Amino acid sequence: MDILLGLLTLPLYVLLLWPLVAAARRVLGVRIGAVRALCAAAFGWLVAGSIAQAFPGSLLHHGGAALGLLIPLAGSAFLAALIFLFVAEMAFPHGIGLGRLRGRLSRARRYAQISRIAVKHGLGRYLTGRREPGLAPGRHAKLARSLRRALEEGGVTFVKLGQLLSTRADLLPPVFADELGRLQDRVAPAPADAVRALLADELGGSPDDVFAEFDPEPLAAASVAQVYRAKLRSGEDVVVKVQRPGVREQAERDIAILRRVAAACEDRADWARTLGVTELADGFAAALAEELDFTIEARNIGAIAATGSPDVGLPKVHKGLSTDRVLVMSRLAGRPLTAAKDALPAAERKRLARSLLRCLLDQVMIGGVFHADPHPGNLMLLSDGRLGLLDFGSVGRLDSGLRGGLQNLLLALDRGDPAGLRDGLLEIVDRTGEIDEQRLERALGALVARHFGPGRTPDLDLFTGLFRVVADFRLSVPPPVAAVFRALATVEGTLAALDPGFDVVAESRAFAVEQVGAGLRPGSLGRTAVGELTALLPVLRRIPRRIDRIGAALEEGRLSVNVRLFSDERDRDVVTGLVHEALLAFVGAATGLMAVFLLTGSGGPRIAADLTLHQVFGYNLLVISALVGLRLLFVVFRRSGRPSRSAR
Repeated sequence: MDILLGLLTLPLYVLLLWPLVAAARRVLGVRIGAVRALCAAAFGWLVAGSIAQAFPGSLLHHGGAALGLLIPLAGSAFLAALIFLFVAEMAFPHGIGLGRLRGRLSRARRYAQISRIAVKHGLGRYLTGRREPGLAPGRHAKLARSLRRALEEGGVTFVKLGQLLSTRADLLPPVFADELGRLQDRVAPAPADAVRALLADELGGSPDDVFAEFDPEPLAAASVAQVYRAKLRSGEDVVVKVQRPGVREQAERDIAILRRVAAACEDRADWARTLGVTELADGFAAALAEELDFTIEARNIGAIAATGSPDVGLPKVHKGLSTDRVLVMSRLAGRPLTAAKDALPAAERKRLARSLLRCLLDQVMIGGVFHADPHPGNLMLLSDGRLGLLDFGSVGRLDSGLRGGLQNLLLALDRGDPAGLRDGLLEIVDRTGEIDEQRLERALGALVARHFGPGRTPDLDLFTGLFRVVADFRLSVPPPVAAVFRALATVEGTLAALDPGFDVVAESRAFAVEQVGAGLRPGSLGRTAVGELTALLPVLRRIPRRIDRIGAALEEGRLSVNVRLFSDERDRDVVTGLVHEALLAFVGAATGLMAVFLLTGSGGPRIAADLTLHQVFGYNLLVISALVGLRLLFVVFRRSGRPSRSAR
């Protein structure tokens, strides 16, 4: 009977609580789940009931006094409900279900593990934004070694991050770049049973059912994927690239931690703001997400093949057997370049080196899609004498503007022109503030004189010096351009191993001159002129009408110039938010002061023996002040909890 009575009164109970739920949602200005809101309302009425029991019974039975205390009691319930929601929001932000809560706990454990690794290697103080100024060179080397060891112990995501940082000579001193360049991406193979289970899930059947032959021993094992030898039912030899089980989940967890650490460092440390660590973390996260999606790698192979060189072979993707975790490609017939290069004659090695560099420069300057990691392990010597390029998980993309800027940069280097070098550099970097272009030109002129002087042959130290100029002038290198320099730095090491005497700078200069020469041929000039005129034609057609309107307005005295303040909606939102918060603070402070004055005073007509009308007004104003203050606190809390601009 009691259970039946409880079920019958439950709708009435919810009906009484729902106005408080709706009011709480309205005041806080955020969406609140029904279960959380009902719990808050129940807590509010429970608190209000406890407060009502504290008043004398005679006071509550007095009609005027009870009516005067109605608002404070209801306001107390409302205030208690808001406090409940505020604490719940801080502990478990809206939208965190059990699954996401488990994910947060997992990230917290991983964050604790990473923190222990950092402290173990002496890096804890840098996570809090502190650093030791004026470190001696020996201390720099020790710190670089500690960073490398910590990244290696951190796992796949941090190894990849270190490999990326090793190519950013514009951000890190040479000792750090050299030390991080030693990071290795070779790990023990994943368990065979886990790999077979992943293949069965992705391909809809076991490897023995899908392929005519499947070798369970991997050809290569890295931190992201493993490669296996197989044969299709048609008899074609293929390789199967399989993502390591669990690596995507670990990478996503580590990326979330990296973004939090980057945001914290940028808030606390000048060096992090100078380097733009949040943007660096975002760029790295995007690149790693692409590397973990094999469908993107399949598209990358197709894009590079469309603009590739005939002297370099690429695998063909079998799209019907490929997924986002499995990639099936034709097997290139040949041997790894690292094992085959020593048996080649010098002339053949020089030819292969030139083919590789020209292929990469053609991808960068012409196609705009290029292989960003051409290290020796990703190269093969094919049976027909060509080079074969493997592993397209890391690919860079350049728009036409950046490609034009790089071409102008190379041409200015070839001419030894500081002004042209400055213009080309400013086309491919992001300005973070005002730049003294004259001083920049002088610095670039000194760089040119140092490397192009009499008796000097420019080498890759020229690009190292260019990175130093970029860092000194606080120029920001966008991620696509950084990927170009990373690819060039990687291919330089590959070319040095293939042909130690190969002149990378001279060959790059020759390539740039050839491309400009091709653009200056009569046929190319005609096509360029036609394209530019076609683009300008709509503008040229509108110019006479606009000039006529401006002339008429000037003649009639109607010509005016309008300047609109806060034309950007984001600026208006910021100002509106500040005004809103200021008004809330003013109203809360004013009502709080009035409540204090009324409650501490002894004037006013008496409603009951222990209660005056001024005190009733004081209680009401006190509740209103508390509500306004809590609303302001909640607004500030929600704003500070939003991701920063660079983290969105």
